[in-house]
Amino acid sequence: MTSPQYRIEGTDRLMGRLIPSPNFSHLYRNYSLAVAVAVKSLADPTCQEVRVVHVPTGEIVFQTTAQPQIY
Repeated sequence: MTSPQYRIEGTDRLMGRLIPSPNFSHLYRNYSLAVAVAVKSLADPTCQEVRVVHVPTGEIVFQTTAQPQIY
């Protein structure tokens, strides 16, 4: 079995039942699971930024981009 390699990071606090800890210290073994949890933990993906990082390389493997609000 592989070791955990993916971490979720964000600019805002992520909330939800799927996030085990709000301090981004939890690592995921599976890339797809990390992305799914990251997206499901956003209230509005168009206004919040979240990233999934491959820990050994530091590469951002998934990222949402927060769009500026125009009023």
